[in-house]
Amino acid sequence: MNFKYIKSLLPAIAFTIGLSSCIGDLDVDPTIDKSTSMEFERNAVFAKIYANMALTGQQGPSGNQDIADIDEGTSDFSRQLWNMNELPTDEAICSWADAGIPEYNFATWDASHGMVTCLYYRLYFGITVANYFLTETESQADDSTVAMQRAEARFLRALYYYYAMDLFGNVPFLVTNSSENAPQAKRSEVFTFIENELLGTEDTKGCIEDMAEPKANTYGRADKATAWVLLARLYLNAKVYTGTAQWEKAAEYAEKAMKSAYTLCPTYKLLFMGDNNVNGAQDEVLLPILQDGIDTQNYGGSLFLIASTHKDDMGSIGTSENWAGNRARKDLIDKFFPTSTAPNTDVEGMIAAAQDDRAMFYGSGRTLAIEEPTAFTEGFSCAKFTNVYASGNSPRDVKFVDMDVPFIRLAEAYLTYAEAKTHLGDTDAAKTAIDALRDRANNPNKQPSYSLDDICDEWAREFAFEGRRRMDLIRFGKFGGNSDYIWEWKGGIKAGTNFSANKNVYGIPTNDLVSNSNLEQNPGY
Repeated sequence: MNFKYIKSLLPAIAFTIGLSSCIGDLDVDPTIDKSTSMEFERNAVFAKIYANMALTGQQGPSGNQDIADIDEGTSDFSRQLWNMNELPTDEAICSWADAGIPEYNFATWDASHGMVTCLYYRLYFGITVANYFLTETESQADDSTVAMQRAEARFLRALYYYYAMDLFGNVPFLVTNSSENAPQAKRSEVFTFIENELLGTEDTKGCIEDMAEPKANTYGRADKATAWVLLARLYLNAKVYTGTAQWEKAAEYAEKAMKSAYTLCPTYKLLFMGDNNVNGAQDEVLLPILQDGIDTQNYGGSLFLIASTHKDDMGSIGTSENWAGNRARKDLIDKFFPTSTAPNTDVEGMIAAAQDDRAMFYGSGRTLAIEEPTAFTEGFSCAKFTNVYASGNSPRDVKFVDMDVPFIRLAEAYLTYAEAKTHLGDTDAAKTAIDALRDRANNPNKQPSYSLDDICDEWAREFAFEGRRRMDLIRFGKFGGNSDYIWEWKGGIKAGTNFSANKNVYGIPTNDLVSNSNLEQNPGY
């Protein structure tokens, strides 16, 4: 695969690129063959680091794809990240029988799972492009514009490595591209790299120092607050990644983001609409994955979020696409109705009954319980994502959508702060943070204090179907391994059953193990 033409996701950058290389030969490890002649165009390669999260190839919606040997739409970054973090959990289940989907639903995947392999390649594709950019711009680091781009490239590389570490544990690791096989780094070593890359060491400057102040960068690009939230997430999960909890640091960096120029969007649903770049949601979303119905057409991203969760009986959603695939498990719905049964009603009725604006589910013509996982109308539909404009304006395209994926948003800092403070014994601070989110959701039900189990449930209410649930369940000891927390169809059994703790990480793809003798497989695969 070659880079030919790269669409700009950054309003300040418009370009074409003629970059012939074997960058596409990245289905093994993060390498580039140095014998290949490459023409470097700084702005183009910089934008491609971001575009790796939003586009699937060089022309879209299909053709000249980045990742070979898989359906191009399926290769989308956020689509596969969503599948891996939602379908094995208590939140979502998919009715499709596509190869790999039942394995996600029931946590029965192995190291040859095609979709898992796809995201692995996508992550390392992004890492490789970032490495290339940083190598080629090293001599220009004194230029202020280049310095900021380099800082963002380092941040994005750290973000890609974060997901590699979170999903796969001990992973291939290179910070400069090489034709040699990448060595394997321990999870704790990748943790330290990410921490040092963001904050710096005694001998090196962290990338945060050269990033824009909060909300001072072009919309769609990362800034200091984005990096603080990633740090807070890293520290919140530190015990999982390193064996040592770091609650104080998690609270510290979460609070920095909370006190930044970003604010909670006053109306929850605006975060997930077609004009969420201008309707007020942009005040909360620290890092969106930019989507445009004309210029960024692909079958992943926000089109996947909208189309896969809707059927044509659910009303206008701002796109002609209704794929009827992903819907909610009963256990997610029950978190909004802990003392009663959710009604079979439309979204407005559901929100009113739950007394929570986040209960954006459609129950008309649906059953709450799921007897047959392949039947979309068994299970309530998630109606959270739409391409409808809050302004009443029409979307740019009848099929492809404009809703930016709200990839990192400020609400994460509030719940991170609450959870970390609870571990530290400061339940009053935790209550203030959680109550702020409930106030935004018009939920009048406030508790005198919130337990850790309460907070685990609050993560589900606030971030339902946003592609992070697996991580939260692992941190609370409620995912793989022996647990008293069972959900419907957990482990492939209607009543639910535990599955092995080895499923807390995915297997290193088999073909990468064959190609790279430096790699050792995760236990149980």
